[in-house]
This record gives sequence, structure tokens and C-alpha cells, in this order.
Amino acid sequence: MKKWSLFVMLYGCLCSSVFADTEARKTLDFNFNWQFHLGQAEGAFLPDNAQGIEWENIRLPHDWSVDLPYSKENTASSTGFKAGGIGWYQKSFNLSQSDVQKAMWFEFDGIYNNAEIWINGHYAGGRPNGYSSFTVDLTSHAVVGENVVTVKVNRTAYNDARWYTGSGIYRDVRLIKTNKNHIGHWGVQVLTPKVSKNKATLAINTKLVLTDLASQKEKELYLDIRILDPNGNEVETSSINVSKSHATHIDSELSLQQPQLWSLEQPALYTAEVSLRCKNAVVDSTRTRFGVRSIAFDANRGFLLNGKSTEFKGVNLHHDAGAVGAAVPKEIWRYRLEKLQSVGVNALRLAHNPHSTDLLDLADEMGFLVIAEMFDDWLRPKDKSVVFLSDNAGQGDSVKSYTEHFPRWAERDLTDLIRRDFNHPSIIMWSIGNEIEWTYPFYNASQQWDGEKKDYHGKRPPVYDPARVRQEFVKNKGGQVDHLARTAKYLSNIVKKLDLSRPVTAGMVTPSVNFVTGYTDALDVAGFNYRSQEYDAAHEMYPDKPIYGSENWGTWPEWKAAKEREFVPGIFIWTGFAYKGEAGPWPRKGLEISLFDYAGNKTPRGHQFEGFWVDEPKVYLATIDAAKSEYQYDENDGWVFNERAHPIEKMQWLRAWEWYDVDDSWNYQPQQDVIVHVYANTEQSELFLNGKSLGKQSISDDNNRILFWQLPFEEGELKVVGYNDGQPVAEYALNTHQSVASIELTSSKKQLQADRYDVAHVHVRLVDKNGNTVLNHDDSVSFRLAGPGTLMAVDNGWQNSVQDERADNILPHQGRALAIIQSTNVAGEITLRVDTQGAKPALITLKSNK
Repeated sequence: MKKWSLFVMLYGCLCSSVFADTEARKTLDFNFNWQFHLGQAEGAFLPDNAQGIEWENIRLPHDWSVDLPYSKENTASSTGFKAGGIGWYQKSFNLSQSDVQKAMWFEFDGIYNNAEIWINGHYAGGRPNGYSSFTVDLTSHAVVGENVVTVKVNRTAYNDARWYTGSGIYRDVRLIKTNKNHIGHWGVQVLTPKVSKNKATLAINTKLVLTDLASQKEKELYLDIRILDPNGNEVETSSINVSKSHATHIDSELSLQQPQLWSLEQPALYTAEVSLRCKNAVVDSTRTRFGVRSIAFDANRGFLLNGKSTEFKGVNLHHDAGAVGAAVPKEIWRYRLEKLQSVGVNALRLAHNPHSTDLLDLADEMGFLVIAEMFDDWLRPKDKSVVFLSDNAGQGDSVKSYTEHFPRWAERDLTDLIRRDFNHPSIIMWSIGNEIEWTYPFYNASQQWDGEKKDYHGKRPPVYDPARVRQEFVKNKGGQVDHLARTAKYLSNIVKKLDLSRPVTAGMVTPSVNFVTGYTDALDVAGFNYRSQEYDAAHEMYPDKPIYGSENWGTWPEWKAAKEREFVPGIFIWTGFAYKGEAGPWPRKGLEISLFDYAGNKTPRGHQFEGFWVDEPKVYLATIDAAKSEYQYDENDGWVFNERAHPIEKMQWLRAWEWYDVDDSWNYQPQQDVIVHVYANTEQSELFLNGKSLGKQSISDDNNRILFWQLPFEEGELKVVGYNDGQPVAEYALNTHQSVASIELTSSKKQLQADRYDVAHVHVRLVDKNGNTVLNHDDSVSFRLAGPGTLMAVDNGWQNSVQDERADNILPHQGRALAIIQSTNVAGEITLRVDTQGAKPALITLKSNK
């Protein structure tokens, strides 16, 4: 190993809790038959105080904000023009005499936010953080017969984040029943400290809760472990006598011969069945999936998975899913991950908080690399916007946020994130923060450039001379205490006490300063947010620190900068899917700066990155009125980029994230000048108009790897053909469309499970008599559903649509719309009828099976 290289070898595996329903332990789905009240409800926590409170029957997960209308009143652009408030949830349930002799607890996967929970009128617990999973003990408050659990959610601070959060019990709830002596919550951790193709060592730590000491003295206890391979075959066992020592942490070591390694191509998952046994009777039992793999970060070689150099073709994701808000069924996440995988995405940065366990389970199953992140704020809050993104006008009670709870709760929340997700093989780093430097202005002020003018978003890197930066930092900081670096070390130490198998990282915006303040010292791997121009300078000055692009513009130069440098393993585009929040001005409800829009339609950016990240030949074209194009042709300089001006000057910075104003359209006025964009990964591209060649162009790095043609509009077919070695290998065409003649329906699946959770995405495309998409249809699309299903939400994918997404109709955008259908617990045929003016109704039938 070279003197100045940092090589962090990390081994890990998955431990995602899987329902174990045995005689010893019952894991009950607690999502159904809840009642909900929005607003103040004095004394609602008292089980016999229901009079005068109007309750609505609902199911979980539930996001009340997404059900409310978009509004400019008592809402904010930061959080997507949706209201917050106070919500109450209540559910009655029965327990038997044998139940109340057991250990019982509720598992809440996420409540946004400031949750308080009562059981039978007794305060039982809560959590201010809206993203943390936590438990509430039921044992000490349980009674035989009817019991009542009540949850108060206080989100009156409706502008408390920089994105849409949702409100309420928006993730799953479970009720666990087991014996007094049992395996602890998140109590199984599986490590693979030694991995090779021939053998893997498993180190399994099990946390036990042993409160019934009398039974322990009478009978011996054993901890049994069975390892099942990905096909369900038993491959290893272990049994340890634990009764004599009354141990609460048991370390077990097992070996796997010829292990199936977890990889992106073949994400093999094993299962550990861990049981606590009292002679021949099982006292408690859990099933834990895990993967066998090794990960390593090297300051010169990048990221290694199972010893193989691996690129991050990554995206950032927020926790909402468009029309359904924050209450996202697992199958919607599967649909979205399949879309991302189709354009080559293999890595996810989960911004900027703990995400759903469903999403992590899918990442394990489907083969994604994951950065799990905890905080967007530490001790100081970031500015919030009210009317438009970056107005920073939020103030008062509406912007009270987690920073008020950070000193008391940060360690607990970070600890619980790591304990919950410890063994997911997809997780390769723990991130302790995102762009925290913005809350300490003396960090940004201390960046230095050669010359007088700063070049924050430009191509010139800042000065990395430590002495010069340190001098400037000391001057700007003055007498202030640098809590940022101290807090980073505090959080990093928390992570390392819990997990030494993965590195600590963070998304940074002033790395040249962070390297001299001690902030970067707290990180094993340095994440650069929008700092690709600094890769070389940082690596030259600090060659022992691994770095990567943690947040990047979705452009060719960003990907090129990583691809050309072995020491930079890849990038994470902001973002994979359009998200709500960071919005405005009205009616812009969020940001579509992504590979896919809210409804899952591939954007032009998505088409271009598919060409970068997928090996198959790819061509795509889009068009724009030449008078509106940012690219104009100059006889001397060729194609020249002139950035468009934003109507709100203070939002001009957002142009760096936005795509060009192009359309998937070939409909213009006769002889109107049109500029054609072609995105291709083929060696050459040839444009044809009605069969006539308009010439070939070769791929190059110029102009963000876009090829341009300018031509007068002529009705008909515009087609691009891609060539490799002189042979046509790909093509894409646009045709002039007429008026709507029919409705085309396609579903993400034809078969549903009648489990009340499964979801199908039915895409609507309005087409003319020749099958071309009609982009300018201005009549609503209406939906009628029959059979055992529910119309969960509707969408059109547009960031400027503030229509009711819980309605049964929506105006299409660019000739498209979406209906999201969820199954019930009844089998049968589900029929969706879609109507719009000018076309015959269209029908699609789905089968729901038990």
C-alpha cells in the first residue's frame, strides 16, 4: 500500500427484518381500521373521550397533506404548496389473557412529525424526527379485552423542510407479540469479515432481552442459527448455550463454503433464522436476510465491489412519489427502481433522511448501491422559501424544524438508522449530512480563487493551498466557534461505535475549506456536491482521501469528469425522479430536473443518460422553436450557448439544473425554423425529413454531447438513424400529429395480488389515427374503475400541475396521463375505463388474484 493512499476495506451484509410468524413470535400488520381527525381535538388521547370528535375511517400508510388541495394560503414553496396541521389517529384492538403475559411493542416505520403516542390513555412514547423508525412498548399498558392506541402528529410548522415532507403516519405500523425472553428489536447483526469465492466467514451478533429470570434458572436457553442459501437450502447451523451466563449479546461465527456473492448483476440474498430455544420449545424466532459481499474505497482506484472496480451511475432520490405523496406502497418503489435500472442507474443516494425499509429491501433484491443519509440540518436550520425557490422568506413558527431537537435526539436518531439498516448489502456508506456548510457562512466566504472573481459554478477550481485557505478561514470566522467540524466528529464517532464495516461520508459544497477545518477529517470518504471542477486539485493536495460526486448536475461534463478519473468512482445526479417541494413560483409544485417525471415518463435528460449508461446503441431527438432556443448557430463560432433569463432574477441560478426547453414534438408552423437536438451514443447520427437525408454528424464532447440541426418545418416524419462501423444500429422518429382519434392504455402489470397493497400503473397516451401522440389535447381524461380495486391517484407528470391528484379526472400533459390502481383483499377482474373528448372510450382489464 502506498504511503499516501487510504484504503478502507469493508465487509458487510443485509439484515432487513422480514416478517416471522411462528408460535413464538407474531408480527401483525397494524395498518388497517384506523380513525383519523384533522385539527385540534382536546383530550383525544383519552380512550373514552370520543364524543364531539369527528373521525374518518382510513388505512395506513396515510399522508393527509397529499389529500389536501394545493394552495398558496398557509403553505410554502419549499414544501410544495401543501398544508400541514395537527392530526390524530386512533385504533381499537383486543388482547387475550395470554397476550398480556407476553412482551409486546408497536413498530412505527415513520410518522411525520413530532409524534406523541398514548396507549389506553397512558403516554407511551413518541419521536420528533419525522423519518426515524422507532418502537413503543405496549406491555406495561396492555389490558385484557379492548385496548386503544392514539397518535398525535403535530406538523403545524408547515415550512419546516426544503422539500415536500407529507404529514401523518405515512409508513407501516406493526404489532409484535413474543415471550418475555426474546431477541431484541433490530437485534441481529450479520457481518462477513472474510470473503472469498471459496469461503466466507459469518460473524453474527444477537442481542437478547432476558427479563424472565425464573424460567432461565429452571431451564437452559439456547441460541440456534440456521443459514439458508438464496434457494432456501440449509447450508450452515450453530447452537450456543446461553443460560448460564445470562448473556444479552451473543457472538456466533459460522462459515459458508462456495458462497454466492451479492453483486449488482446477481444480488444473492441469504437468510439467517435465529431462534431462542428453551430445551425443545422455541421461545422466540426471527428471520433475517443478508448478503455476502466485500466493499472497499481506495483513494486512487475508486470503489471496489467484491474486488472489482465499480462505477456509481447514481441518482439522488427524495422520499415522496409524486401523486401519492409520502405514503408510498412498495410496488410503486419497485416500479420506479425498474425505470431507473432501465436507463443504467445502479446507485442511489437517499436524500437527505432515512428512507423506507421497502425501498431498501428492493435495492437489496434488485442490485443497487445505496448511500443512507441522516441529516440535512444539524445545529442551524437552512433558509426556507415561501413564494419561490431561493426567496428565503420563511420565518416564525412555520419554519421551526428538527434543529430544535438535534442536541437531544441526534445520537438516538442516527443510532436507530444504523441499527435498523445495519445489514442491508446495498448500503455502502453512512452519510451524516448534506451541505451543512451553508449554515456557517464563514465556510463559503473562505473559498479562494486565483484572481479577484469567484467562480463558484464555473470551471476554475478554488485554491487548495492549505495555508492560504486556513488564513482566510481564521479571518472570516473571527471569534465564532466552528461547531460544524466539532459536530461532524461527534456524529462520525457515533457511526463508528456502531459500524466499522462501512465508511462515513457527507455531501460537501466547500471541500477546499473543509479539508483545513477538520470537517473532512471526520469523513472516511469525501462527497463533492457540484464540485467536479475540483476533483484534480483536491486529489493532488489530499491524495489519501477517497472522493466521489455525491450530488451532480445531470449533464455530460459531470459524468465525463468522473469517467475520465479512476480515483472518482462516479456521480449521483440530482435527481432520479421529479419530486415535490423546492417549488415556486405558483403553480410550480416541485422540480422536474430528473431522468423521469412525476408519472414515470422518461425525460430528454433520461434519454441522454440512457445513452451514457447503457451499452445498447441509442438515439433520441427532440425539437424547439429556433427563436426560443438557447443554442444558436454562428457562422464563425458554430453552435453557441446563450443562457435564457429567468423571469425571477433571484432564481437564475436554477438554470444550471434545468434542461433545455425541448419537446418530443414535430408540430410547428409551415417553414418555421426549428432546431433539432439529437442525443446519441452511436458513432454517427443521420437526420432524415420525410426520407430525405439532412446529413450525418459524428459524436463529440462538444455542446454537452448534443448534436444539432436547424431546418424549416415540413409536415411529416423526422427521423434520426444511428450508425456504428457504418451500419445502422438504432433509430428514433417523430411524426406530425393530427387530432385525437383513440386512447392507448398500457399497464405496468396485468396481474395483481389481492393483498390490499399491490399497485399497477396504467399509462394513458392520446393518439391520432396514425398512432402519433397528440401533445396539445386540452380536454380532461376521466377514469372509471369497476371491480375489486381502488383508484389511488392520478397524475400527468407535469411540475406545473396543481390539479387534484385524488380525483377521477385530470388534464393530460403532452398527451399523457397516469392512473395508479391498488388492489383490495378481494380477487376478481378490475376494469378501468378512460374517456376523453374526440375518442372512443378505452378499457383495460387487470386480474387480481388471491
